[in-house]
Amino acid sequence: MTTYLLVTAIVIFACVFLNKVSDRLGIPTLLAFILLGMAFGSDGIFKIPFDNYSFAEQICSISLIFIMFYGGFGTNWNQAKSVAAKAILLSTVGVVVTSGLTGVFCHYVLHMGWVESFLLGALVGSTDAASVFSILRSKKLNLRYNTASLLEVESGSNDPCAYMLTATFISIAKGQASGGHIGLLIVQQIFFGLLFGALIAVAASWMLRKIRFATAGFDMIFVVGIAILAYALPSRFGGNGFLSVYIVGIVLGNTEIRNKRNLVNFFDGLTGLMQMLIFFLLGLLAFPSRLPQVVIPALLIAVFLTFVALAIAVWLTFVARPLAVAGVLVPFKSSVSQQLLVAWSGLRGAASIVFAIMAEMAVNTENDLFHIVFMIVLFSILLQGSLLPLVARKLDMIDEKGDVMKTFNDYSEETPVQFIQLTVPKGHFWCGKTLKELTQPPETLIVLIRRDGENRIPNGDTELAAGDVLILSATSPDQVEGVRLVEIHLGENNAYIGKKLSEIPKKENSIVILIQRGDEVVIPHGNIRLQQGDMLVLNQTE
Repeated sequence: MTTYLLVTAIVIFACVFLNKVSDRLGIPTLLAFILLGMAFGSDGIFKIPFDNYSFAEQICSISLIFIMFYGGFGTNWNQAKSVAAKAILLSTVGVVVTSGLTGVFCHYVLHMGWVESFLLGALVGSTDAASVFSILRSKKLNLRYNTASLLEVESGSNDPCAYMLTATFISIAKGQASGGHIGLLIVQQIFFGLLFGALIAVAASWMLRKIRFATAGFDMIFVVGIAILAYALPSRFGGNGFLSVYIVGIVLGNTEIRNKRNLVNFFDGLTGLMQMLIFFLLGLLAFPSRLPQVVIPALLIAVFLTFVALAIAVWLTFVARPLAVAGVLVPFKSSVSQQLLVAWSGLRGAASIVFAIMAEMAVNTENDLFHIVFMIVLFSILLQGSLLPLVARKLDMIDEKGDVMKTFNDYSEETPVQFIQLTVPKGHFWCGKTLKELTQPPETLIVLIRRDGENRIPNGDTELAAGDVLILSATSPDQVEGVRLVEIHLGENNAYIGKKLSEIPKKENSIVILIQRGDEVVIPHGNIRLQQGDMLVLNQTE
């Protein structure tokens, strides 16, 4: 046991070190993890014998649960909803077309059997969310036309469709190919995935808003349990657990819950560890001695996927009639540069690996599908991942004024506000007076009153009492317990534009504490008129 723990610690330290080195060298981190696994493997330096596909499949499937959950949890829906229809289409119809075209290619060019060809197409049909997110964030790729959100939603949501296709063709390969069986499989996958995903998301969001955990960190443990439940419960009934997990993740990530930033940071670290594990195991399972015989087929498939399938998928459109099998397609009004970048950004990764291991365990194939997928992932990360920033610049897709971090839920803009805490002593002349009767320092505002252990949002008629703890806002940031900042951007046609702050509806538990107007920071008052482009910063009690 101690030997295994020691090796595990060494591998984790090596992965962390390689993360720093690969970032400086411009090499994708995930590629470094694969190479590390190969170095430890049977044909590597350390000669560790490992070919337990069953164990690897279990570990990788669990890891994929958290990667899928975080893919949804970290998505900022306010930024993504404008491209949601296009992204969902890419993650469903796009995956089917990509898998189908890849299957046809494998059959006619590589002379594989039809079932095996379409199974391989299903294995590599989805793009890798973790890889795309990692590159966008680490390289700070601020992309035009909200392309970052498009890639985020598309890559985060296409794994369930690829999983369903994989399960279908595994069933066909095992001889369970009746129309009724396949139809039932698809219906079960979609219905129970959607049903349990929606139910668990609603229940979990309600509990996270209402329950206060007595011990710090228990909210993280609770959400981990939710993610596991979201996968296990629908899977128990034949549903698509990955679909359920993604739905729960995106709902919770866009719900106002306590300690969300801490939750995002926790799952960011956990997902990073899961990525290390998956790609290390991929390298450990691989036999470099077997790779030369699959290099050519894998390279051909990788090139095909990169330049053909995803390019077609970009042009796929919304299915106009829900009862139609194929639907009526209308072209997207997207620029050629955006289409090319989306095509190039179709990196293969964790999901393809997990599905390949599943297929390796379930069916016997004429070709070494696992090592073919291995090489496809390797080529994809090495070529597409390394060159993605360069391709984005060459296509003039970089938005110099944008901020890609806004597409993620852990984004928090630096707000030049500081908080000052004052206690009203007994006998002070403020006792018994309302806020509107006070003369406050200029450019300050009382944003919170803590009285008898409760946080209260004040207004002009709030009367102060001895012992009240006042929180005042001024300029420059800090964190104060009980103060929770929410940003509202006044975009085009917003109903508040042109109105005085005193004229807009007010909630009991919120107050506008700051207005960001261009480069100017304005401390609000009732007579200030709101303008298009204003960013309102509100304090809300929990």
